[in-house]
Amino acid sequence: MKQLGTVFWVATAIILVVSAIAMIIPDQFQVASENVYAVISQNFSWFFLLVVFGFGVFLLFLALSPYGRVKLGGDNSKPEFSFWSWIGMLFSSGLGVGLVFFGVAEPMEHFMTSPFLGGPVEDAEAARLAMGYTYFHWGISQWSIFGVAGLAIGYFQFRKNRNGLVSTALEPLFGLDYNQNARKAIDILAIIATITGMSTSVGLGIMQMDGGLDIAFGIPSGPMTQIILTALMTGLFIFSTITGLKRGMKFLSSLNMILALVLTIFIMAVGPFTFIMETIIVGLGDYLTNFVGYSLRMQPYSGESWVQDWTVFYWAWVIAWSPFIGSFVARVSRGRSIREYVMGILIVPPMLSFLWVGALGGTAIYSDLFNNTNIGEIVLNDQTQALFALFDTLPISWLTSAIAIILIFTFLVTSADSATFIVAGMSIGNTDNPPTGLKILWGLLLGLLTIALILAGGLTSLQAASLLAGLPFAIILIMMIASVSKGLRREPNEAMKRRQRRKKY
Repeated sequence: MKQLGTVFWVATAIILVVSAIAMIIPDQFQVASENVYAVISQNFSWFFLLVVFGFGVFLLFLALSPYGRVKLGGDNSKPEFSFWSWIGMLFSSGLGVGLVFFGVAEPMEHFMTSPFLGGPVEDAEAARLAMGYTYFHWGISQWSIFGVAGLAIGYFQFRKNRNGLVSTALEPLFGLDYNQNARKAIDILAIIATITGMSTSVGLGIMQMDGGLDIAFGIPSGPMTQIILTALMTGLFIFSTITGLKRGMKFLSSLNMILALVLTIFIMAVGPFTFIMETIIVGLGDYLTNFVGYSLRMQPYSGESWVQDWTVFYWAWVIAWSPFIGSFVARVSRGRSIREYVMGILIVPPMLSFLWVGALGGTAIYSDLFNNTNIGEIVLNDQTQALFALFDTLPISWLTSAIAIILIFTFLVTSADSATFIVAGMSIGNTDNPPTGLKILWGLLLGLLTIALILAGGLTSLQAASLLAGLPFAIILIMMIASVSKGLRREPNEAMKRRQRRKKY
């Protein structure tokens, strides 16, 4: 194993110290988390909204410009993975587990509590508004964050044959030999952001599995069950890590897609199919109509905090683990053109998300609107039980609940596998093939931090961690945009020429 340096030891020490504090004084840690969350969300919401909107505009500009023909690799390079394997990896290692958690919980929350002051609740208009806003949160904006990080890292790693470090992607701005301490600080921040953002996703998944086992199978929920689930996830992740990226990740990514597809098809088969399809169409229309307004929506005149609680949290959470997703997306996108890369990540994963939310969230809303069930009330009381409360209204709920728990579990393992692969590489300066032992070590640290944050305030601590890590890294992402723009302007005209297709006679 390559000798471990300052980046590894400082990042590890910070994670261990935070975990120890959270476990030793959980009550004080929770109060501090609430204060951190309040300060950042109140003072920097405008910043998060503005930069994320800008990311989407930047990527679309690149895709539609001649720069879109430049490849993430040599001019004659070919993609390493097939299109569907590529999409499966993007989706699984992206926000798969978050989507499973919020796919029912979010639209039902908005249905019960309007996103707008004095807005409609628990009626047809509330349902439409809930679905449209959920689509906004799981659409292009989230994936534009991943896209910016992945583009910058992939461009310099595979096009310019540099290493895959975040600090290296900033060399066009600061020079090839810029300050070593600054490089290390940037890479440490990338590791901390990745681990804290990832711990938020793992924590949400663990709490959801805990709630699902309780409501579906009567297994008592609580800290002990959550610790056991985290340990099991870590064990399976280690097994996946040992099998290697191509075999382990490809298998789990395919399994994730199959299980998600099975649940979606089942819901559409036994649920209100026509209602679901109409919900998806209307939701997509509302999303496109309100995209700019929602992207730049604040509430300075009313003093409400809804945007901070939902949109800002989502953006900060995604930014927090964009170093990992960016590095991983770059790793599996080698050989693709910038246009193919951008269109792939901005269209296919969001459309899959819309299908999931439309099927599950739409069925839950239909159930409360027309069948007088109480899924919305259950969600307001405990978000972790949202998905399983929906299954309780459908046939063979024990089977669908079991499949959902397995799906959450495999999503967590896939995300942890890919995250620790990237973090291990970041910590030694080699993101191509980091040592297995180092990946396992980072997986154990991830599990430790997740347990610590769950025990010290649950969702509040997880949200605060994401905001705290996301704020400084948003600035890094802006610099990465400037850096890749400078690099692209230096590309020879040959790289941007339209490639001639062979004529068939």
